[in-house]
Amino acid sequence: MTKIKETSTNFANKKALADECPEVYASNIIGGQWALAICCYLINGKMRFGELKKKLHNITERMLTLQLRRLEADKIITRTVFAEVPPRVEYELTEIGYKLRPIIQEFEKWGKEHKEITHKEDLSKS
Repeated sequence: MTKIKETSTNFANKKALADECPEVYASNIIGGQWALAICCYLINGKMRFGELKKKLHNITERMLTLQLRRLEADKIITRTVFAEVPPRVEYELTEIGYKLRPIIQEFEKWGKEHKEITHKEDLSKS
């Protein structure tokens, strides 16, 4: 995962677009495939790192860690560390994170409809 140089035109364009368009701003926060998937699982409540890793079996531990850190920095999730041996860490959506529920549900509905339409088109081409 590479960062865009803050001095680049691409960075300036992305920032300007996000400043002008709240939809783009929101998309930049949850738009990555892993960020949205993590939020989808956390919609149902708290989860530990290992539980998330099992659900997202194709994600590497490093990528999961990076995505969780980014979502925490963006105030979408909270990370709670329990003083136990071995240490236990739980992740949960914040108040603003839980407000993603209807949006995620609409994404799910739209995705199913779109998949159905494109599947029918693919079958008709065969």
